[in-house]
Amino acid sequence: MPRNKIPPNTLPPNKPAAPSRLKTVRDVAAEDQVSEKSVRRAIAAGLLDVIRVGPGKRLIRIHPDAHAAYRRAIKM
Repeated sequence: MPRNKIPPNTLPPNKPAAPSRLKTVRDVAAEDQVSEKSVRRAIAAGLLDVIRVGPGKRLIRIHPDAHAAYRRAIKM
């Protein structure tokens, strides 16, 4: 019994969820209408989760979900 194989170009496109664009400290500050220093203080206090990237892990990026969680937490 031969196996039924579907040619690859006839498969339905499986699009993965679009990756979220990581935000910079500047982006978060602009959205929250605060200074970049205030955002850095929140990061240092552990209130805002960050992802460190780049050489030496010096660049800071914030996931949109982490930013949303931070905004919910400070509204209380």
